[in-house]
Amino acid sequence: MEKAINRQRVLLDHLRPSSSSHNFESTLSASACLAGDSAAYQRTSAYGDDVVIVAAYRTPQCKSKRGGFKDTHADDLLAPVLKALIEKTNLDPREVGDIVVGSVLAPGSQRASECRMAAFYAGFPETVPVRTVNRQCSSGLQAVADVAASIKAGFYEIGIGAGLESMTINQMSWDGDVNPKLKNFQKAQDCLLPMGVTSENVAHRFGVTRQEQDQAAVDSHRKAAAATASGRFKDEIIPVATKIVDPKTGDEKPIIVSVDDGIRPETSVAGLGKLKPVFKKDGTTTAGNSSQISDGAGAVLLMKRSVAVQKGLPILGVFRTFAAVGVDPAIMGVGPAVAIPAAVKAAGLELEDIDLFEINEAFASQFVYCRKKLELDPQKINVNGGAMAIGHPLGATGARCVATLLHEMKRRGRDCRFGVVSMCIGTGMGAAAVFERGDGCDELCNGGRKVESNNLLSRDSL
Repeated sequence: MEKAINRQRVLLDHLRPSSSSHNFESTLSASACLAGDSAAYQRTSAYGDDVVIVAAYRTPQCKSKRGGFKDTHADDLLAPVLKALIEKTNLDPREVGDIVVGSVLAPGSQRASECRMAAFYAGFPETVPVRTVNRQCSSGLQAVADVAASIKAGFYEIGIGAGLESMTINQMSWDGDVNPKLKNFQKAQDCLLPMGVTSENVAHRFGVTRQEQDQAAVDSHRKAAAATASGRFKDEIIPVATKIVDPKTGDEKPIIVSVDDGIRPETSVAGLGKLKPVFKKDGTTTAGNSSQISDGAGAVLLMKRSVAVQKGLPILGVFRTFAAVGVDPAIMGVGPAVAIPAAVKAAGLELEDIDLFEINEAFASQFVYCRKKLELDPQKINVNGGAMAIGHPLGATGARCVATLLHEMKRRGRDCRFGVVSMCIGTGMGAAAVFERGDGCDELCNGGRKVESNNLLSRDSL
């Protein structure tokens, strides 16, 4: 015990700020060495320079072409969540250094203009810049990661990472000719495989059964229905005032959309078993065990911890690490199984240190494969349902998952410290990010479970 106390005192001495940033970085390295091999997690930067999330919101996710947002302009989806960030935090919008929006299907210049327009609707002044980013299904998460990286680099202290997709307005299609050079490159050919075919490839190659896939879909709907009924999405969803147009008469009816409209509580394995495969005659991927085509948006407000503390804002989460990886395009769904270990390792953690996972359910086949490959506890994954029930508006999904994860971590409190958001990406990639619960650490003691089990004392116990 005496050795542990002495070691903690050394750590505290090293963590006190000095006039030299070089010396401070050196002492952090020294403290990591002093922690020994038992250290699962060590800080690599000054505490005040942590990138933190102070707010994360999303719209409801609605079925494209027939759901609550079928007659809603894309910019009218993004504006409400951007506005919520200002209103719920009392943030001066002039202080935001950049707004980065993930989006996939719309023409790039058009979507960039729509996002700029949405910022004006939300109350941001002309001085705040806006840009878009497209890494397909991970675009919303990539936007959050890009903002975190920019804050870390010192480009600005406050930024917004968001996501937007209207799959009603912008549908999945290939415009123009395909380069004939494609014939000479199998991997390039596989980049154009329909996503459902890649799902079938995963199921066939790794032996994921139809029964497993349908059960995963049932579980997703069941958990999402329970979360909705109990109000667990209430803190993350921003109701949207919009309209529904009668296709026969053209009459407009004002509505307020406040819940995800694709969740089917009555879904059963028996019912799903009656659906025919969509992409392969003898396949296992159906409309029931695939993600829903949806419309929606989400937005995440990030800043330096020192700024958040100065403003008196509660810290919802801490952005720790991000990893994007490439995999075989023919089995693109395996991406999370590669990206998650990479991101977790970069954070100095082990998979068993992660308390919650939000893994996008692009298809049940790949979701089940990744869960089994990483040997994850099913009780830790998508505890409030996933994309098969809630929906998958491509560019918005990453931001939606961040909001869902961090609000659930907050609810669970000290029983939940680390969380991961991950998804597979079309053309063969995967992305993952690690987050820490906002009050899961303090300025002087930030060891992971293995450090804590080594009897290092917390600040409060000194």
